[in-house]
Amino acid sequence: METIRRNVADLDGSDRSALERIVGHALDENQRLVIQVTSNDSTPANPPAAADADLPEWCDVYGGLSDAEIDDLDAAILERANLSRPAGPT
Repeated sequence: METIRRNVADLDGSDRSALERIVGHALDENQRLVIQVTSNDSTPANPPAAADADLPEWCDVYGGLSDAEIDDLDAAILERANLSRPAGPT
């Protein structure tokens, strides 16, 4: 399997246009494309079900929380990341 990585900002106009047609939407300058080339008879190395089963228990960070507790935690995370504060002069 071959994996190709390209930053959208590094693509010339014709390559970017062709890739936008392939993915079906416009690409942003801050995005990166990761393309894998495989043969028709190959199977993915990590199918989604197998990948989920291999995760350690601590990865289930919302396990056992109610919807309200998840919302409270999400609000605290966004505030900490400064994503929920008003943009503009303070």
